[in-house]
Amino acid sequence: MPYLIPANECTIEIEIKRSRFITTVALADTVEKARAFIHEVQARLPNANHYVYAYRVGYGKSVTEGMSDAGEPSGTAGPPTLAVVRGADIGDLVLVTVRYFGGTKLGTGGLVRAYTDAAKLCIESLQTELKIEKTDIEIQTQYRFYDGIQRLLPEYEAEMVHSEFTDTVSLIVQLPTSMADALQARIMDLSAGSANVRIYSSS
Repeated sequence: MPYLIPANECTIEIEIKRSRFITTVALADTVEKARAFIHEVQARLPNANHYVYAYRVGYGKSVTEGMSDAGEPSGTAGPPTLAVVRGADIGDLVLVTVRYFGGTKLGTGGLVRAYTDAAKLCIESLQTELKIEKTDIEIQTQYRFYDGIQRLLPEYEAEMVHSEFTDTVSLIVQLPTSMADALQARIMDLSAGSANVRIYSSS
């Protein structure tokens, strides 16, 4: 299923009663990458009072979520941040809000509003792109069919990943999963059934 993902990293900063809230959003298509990004932000912005985060890896029925209040009163930072992330309807996203305390307590309601506003502002500034499931196809064929196969690839949004020329031609192409079967059929038709075509992985 195609879904929106972050196309870039985005950072915004707001100040509320002298507390600085610096929020950064980035792409993370695994939990490991989300955690690595959280540590990266901590390294970039050291000595802050709180590093609140929420992430949403995957989309639809296959989603892994995580969050942390990071020392703020329970429920005032992580849950509102995750609520914004969920409401954005974007997958593979990690959001970190760093707070430098300004000396004035905001109260539980003020904290919820601050973390919610910071997350919303950052996501509103974020550029997104469509993530489409891709499949790799391996093709082994005779030289005389190579040019014809090359001409087919743009029709199926297929990109050449690897090519090897020995006594036969070996190719690996990547294309949207939804078009893989159709391209396979066209190649078999073009080569009169002589090509060896294997669909062997998705990403």
